[in-house]
Amino acid sequence: MNLSVTFCGIEFPNPLVLASGYLGVTGASLANCVNSGAGGVTSKTLFLQERKGHPNPTVLTFPGGMINAVGLSGEGIKNAKHEFEQYKRLAPENPMIGSVGGKNIKELVECAEIMAGYPVDMLELNFSCPNVDDEMGRPFACDTGLTGEATKAVRKITKKPISVKLSPNVPNIGLIAQAAEANGADAITAVNTMGPGMLIDIQLRRPILSNKTGGVGGQALYPIALRCVYEIYTKVKIPIIGTGGIIKGADAIAMLMAGASLLGIGSAIASYDLKAFTMLADKLREFMNAEGFEDVSELTGLAHDDDLGRQKLDKLVS
Repeated sequence: MNLSVTFCGIEFPNPLVLASGYLGVTGASLANCVNSGAGGVTSKTLFLQERKGHPNPTVLTFPGGMINAVGLSGEGIKNAKHEFEQYKRLAPENPMIGSVGGKNIKELVECAEIMAGYPVDMLELNFSCPNVDDEMGRPFACDTGLTGEATKAVRKITKKPISVKLSPNVPNIGLIAQAAEANGADAITAVNTMGPGMLIDIQLRRPILSNKTGGVGGQALYPIALRCVYEIYTKVKIPIIGTGGIIKGADAIAMLMAGASLLGIGSAIASYDLKAFTMLADKLREFMNAEGFEDVSELTGLAHDDDLGRQKLDKLVS
């Protein structure tokens, strides 16, 4: 069974890519993901300046999901070059996606230009974090015009592939993906966490997170992420990194069928540690072998083929 994927001209040994923000702090921790079976990695989102993020508590689990208000903490892109260089020394064969953000388009462009000079294979533009609205205002990903303008500005300063990370907190994610594509995006990452949401400690009579609200992810996000990928696939021709709540093999397979070519993995790590990559890859192979697929790319978009679905259903009920 062939699990390798060519994505924006880049070769990934398998479609499982560490999602931004999960263990993506040091070059060594990123390389450890590859050694544990990841096909590639995405760095934590970096900004021009160092960010302390929000004070603890910042991450909580609840039945069916997780809520976080880390606040995009990071050392600042100008201080991070050594981490990217370390990763490439330790894992030269596995692609790295460098994630960047900005308080405004000018800052985003400056940050992206620095990242493009680092040893990364492509850029991810984080337009969609839901737990810093009070600090940064409305995310770019909530507006087709802002998405297009920001994408176009970054496109001008680099020839490296660009993936735009979108938010599920919109009624028209397909149109926003089209705006990114029309302005030079090579791919879409769908989706970031939704929200913001809140949890309250009933004994203390107050919100538990120090930031009060945070982005909702994990299993609670999965059906929404799946729908977003399905919708985006019908609107654009560029490939999709599907991410959000993937925990078991069936989740990964369905996300591919919805239209993803790569899979951003984070929630499964919270459930299974780094063994998640090997587990998910094994489940993909098992399914492909049982169903007669030779190449994992054959799964992408299958949920859009009504004829195939009817044929399979007829076989099951006959």
